[in-house]
Parts: sequence; C-alpha cells; structure tokens
Amino acid sequence: MNPPLVLVTGGAGFLGQAVVRRCLARGYRVRILGRTPLAGELAGQVDFVRGDIADRATVDAAVQGCDFVFHVAAKAGVWGPWEEYLRINIEGTSHVVEACQAHGVRALVHTSTPSVVFNGEAFRGADESLPYGDHWLCAYAETKAIAEEVALQAASDKLRVCALRPHLIWGPGDPHIFPRLLAHARAGKLRIVGDGQNQVDVTHVDTAADAHLGALDALLAGRANGKAYFLSQGEPVKLWEFINRLLVGAGETPVTRRISQRAAYRLGALLEVVWTLFRLKGEPPMTRFVAVELAKDHWYDVSAARRDLGLKPAVETWAELDRLAATLRTK
Repeated sequence: MNPPLVLVTGGAGFLGQAVVRRCLARGYRVRILGRTPLAGELAGQVDFVRGDIADRATVDAAVQGCDFVFHVAAKAGVWGPWEEYLRINIEGTSHVVEACQAHGVRALVHTSTPSVVFNGEAFRGADESLPYGDHWLCAYAETKAIAEEVALQAASDKLRVCALRPHLIWGPGDPHIFPRLLAHARAGKLRIVGDGQNQVDVTHVDTAADAHLGALDALLAGRANGKAYFLSQGEPVKLWEFINRLLVGAGETPVTRRISQRAAYRLGALLEVVWTLFRLKGEPPMTRFVAVELAKDHWYDVSAARRDLGLKPAVETWAELDRLAATLRTK
C-alpha cells in the first residue's frame, strides 16, 4: 500500500519547505504547487507542479490523488493592489477548497495569520474567541480573514479543516523579516515606534512547521475540525528588545532613535497617498498598518493549540536568536 500523498501549496517557500521536510520524514509522498521549483536536496524527493494558485485548473490537477493538503501559499506584505491579494488569497483558497472537496481529500490544514483579527487595537493574551477584524488598513489582513472563513466553512465529516495563525515566523533561511530589518538598520532607517515596551508573539519556523503536522494528526484523530488556532513560541517578547538583540548579535548598532506611534501613523497615511498617486513601486517605508504593529502589544493565548495540536516550542527563543544572529554578521 502506498504511503499518503500530501500536497503543500507554497512548498518552496520558507515555512513550506519546513513542512515538506517533516512530511518526507514521515514517509509521505509529497507534491508541491508553486511558481518556483525547490532547489537543493529536497528537489529530487518531491513531485513539483508549476502553476499559479489562482488558476483553478492547475490547482485541481495538483490536488487530484492527494490524501492531505497543507495550503501554505499566500500573497503576503502590507502593500499592493487589492486585486492581486484577492486573486491569490481569496480565489486561490477557494480553488484549493473546491479541489479538496472534488477529489476526496481527507484533511486540509490552512495557514492563516493573526492579522485576521486586526482592528487597530492591542491584544494581550487574547484567544480564538476574538471576532474577525475591521478597519483593516491593508489588503493582506482583510483577504486572509476572508480566506480563513472560506477554508473553515468547508469543514465537514468528509473534509476536515483547521486554520493556523502563526505570528512573526523567523528562523534560519528567513527571506523576509530578518533580512529586511538588517537592511534598514544598515541604512540607518530603523526607528523605535512608540515607547519601545510593546510585547509581541514570535514563532520559530520549526515550531510552526511542527504545529502544522500536529494539526494534521489532530484532524485525523477527530479534533480541531472547523477551528482556528493561534501559534507562537508561547512567551511574548518585547519587540524592540528582540530586534536589538538580533542587530547586536549580527554586529550592527542597536536602534535608539524613536518616533511616536501617532507620528508614524500620520507618516504612513501620507506615504500611502504618495505611493498611490504616483504609482511608486515597492512598499512605502511606513504604512498605517505597520505603525500599529510596531507600536502595540500583539500576543495571544496559545493554550488551545497546546491542548489540541501538541504545540510546543521547537527551540529556546533567545538562545536560537543569538545563534542565528551570529550567522548574519557581515564578513
């Protein structure tokens, strides 16, 4: 009897690759749907389907024959055309759900984000009883909330579904958060937003990937169906202490200059107008969403994930941050 066939959308990405490795370690056959093939040692161990998650026929073909699906692919970032976020995050998720239903997939683990509850306010130990957000400030948060609803509404006895909300994923090979922080620091563009005391959740990529496999196990065991879960290391950190420890460990000067949340928010609003009017490329250096995220508390109660998914930190946060920072020193 063949081992289960698992599809990982976005399997060539940062979190996706970590999920793929764990599936292979279990002996699963793995198929990836994405735009860019895997490189390195994983490339020869998976079946790769090149295509766009927003293309219904491509998704249908990729899902066919699969037992389980991890839907990790998404359009991230805080700036860009609404239509592109709609196409990838909402329509893409709809295509995945429809294909899972059509082809008898047993379990779907949907990668979501805590941004689905964004409302501009601080969160301190909030749990999954939070409603979806409002006053979104960016297309990413809004479209991911709609996508999560699409996924969870499909939960049934035939197709078991849960959604995971990891906060600030980091770790070795991170192509997003740490490289951007270091680039801004080296250019002298980083400022502490607010009083610098705000606490946030962070999630090591191995913790997040372990939780994805734990979610699959929970669904197959009859738990977690139709539910969403916050994920993190389980202990919030002071955001600017975390950032400065990374910078110092990487041989950079810590951030000391400050800007108030109100000033950062106003600057973000102005830059959003400028970027829109002049159709400038890339993301503005500040947006209203980023101003809020950098200044306010955002940490969540992960006891439900501990209970249902077996969530636990794969590494000790500060020791791993120090180890990783040392590898980022410029020669």
